[in-house]
Amino acid sequence: MKKKTTLPTQTSEALKLGVFSFFSGAGLLDFAFEDSGFETLAMNELSESFTRAYFYSRERLGRKLPKFGGKTCTVDWFLEPEGKSWLEKRISEARAEGYSVGFIGGPPCPDFSVGGKNRGRHGDNGRLSESYIDVICAQRPDWFLFENVRGLWRTAKHRAFFEHLKEKLQKQGYQLSDKLLNSIQFGAPQDRDRIFLFGVLERNSSSSAKNNKSSSIPSLEIDWEQSAAYRGREAFDFPWPTTSPFGTELAHTGCPAALTVNYWFKKNKVEAHPNAVNYFKPRAGLSKFQVIAEGDDSKKSFKRLHRARYSPTVCYGNNEVHLHPCLPRRISVAEALALQSMPSTFVLPPDMTLSAMFKTIGNGVPYLLGAGVAQAILHFFKKKDKSQ
Repeated sequence: MKKKTTLPTQTSEALKLGVFSFFSGAGLLDFAFEDSGFETLAMNELSESFTRAYFYSRERLGRKLPKFGGKTCTVDWFLEPEGKSWLEKRISEARAEGYSVGFIGGPPCPDFSVGGKNRGRHGDNGRLSESYIDVICAQRPDWFLFENVRGLWRTAKHRAFFEHLKEKLQKQGYQLSDKLLNSIQFGAPQDRDRIFLFGVLERNSSSSAKNNKSSSIPSLEIDWEQSAAYRGREAFDFPWPTTSPFGTELAHTGCPAALTVNYWFKKNKVEAHPNAVNYFKPRAGLSKFQVIAEGDDSKKSFKRLHRARYSPTVCYGNNEVHLHPCLPRRISVAEALALQSMPSTFVLPPDMTLSAMFKTIGNGVPYLLGAGVAQAILHFFKKKDKSQ
């Protein structure tokens, strides 16, 4: 007989889903979860610059701050006595107030990325995935979300590590479900694959009761794409344009306008956005910015966006440069935020370095993808709550 997942006892109308956010960056994923009905209770980020951006954007919008504040530290600190105690106390307080406690986070991914360092679990970033899972196993939140690059799921040697992490979680009594999703499925103008792993704790189980028989734990039934505009690879089936000579008129293609760079630049009014002035200005080589065709993203660096197409993966590191579709310059921070489908009201602090701005944007989960995942999780909880 399939075991029942133990869920919060509140009715769906009173369901309180509290989030402890790890690897929070500037808060793109947190914003998406909050706007879907979750409450951020605490955040964690290693970079002081990212932490400042996280709170700056909230204060500027008059948005509620995390109940327990934030911790600027490595996730490993939560495995040490002081950090473990800090987290245990806050989780206990949250549960006493009726919250179902969840952890969400996407550990740094270059070590699993095909175009990155590819050092896997032994890399400086790769090992943080296991640290995050170890924090989950130590604290046993009611549920969790783990996010990472496609390479962790599809590359053979990295997939073995992913399965190892899942086995650890199952031994702690978590029922799991994972899914590879693309941001364009949910309306973000970007081709960006990400693997998501969701787990819910079976309260009637304990690690000792499992006797290491993780395979006996059934998988969760969750419709990851229940709020997606396009299922699977449908969004890529349209006759998207390839390249156009730089500086030509924009031609109508018949493809979904809402998935295009041009639509989002207009939607977010990027030219009037406070971060519109934030972009790298070349000291030389302007001619190179004028000869690359619109939509030519065939090279690792100096990829020119196409106004009538979606963007390649937003990633601004390792010399990856994205050029404006019809201007001889790199894209601005405002334009990068639009490609991440962030609300136009979201702003990064003006005194933040350009490198930090682009890094935290590129590290983030596109807002609409995060919202789609959050809504799938919320739908799962409400559905299970009604069946109790």
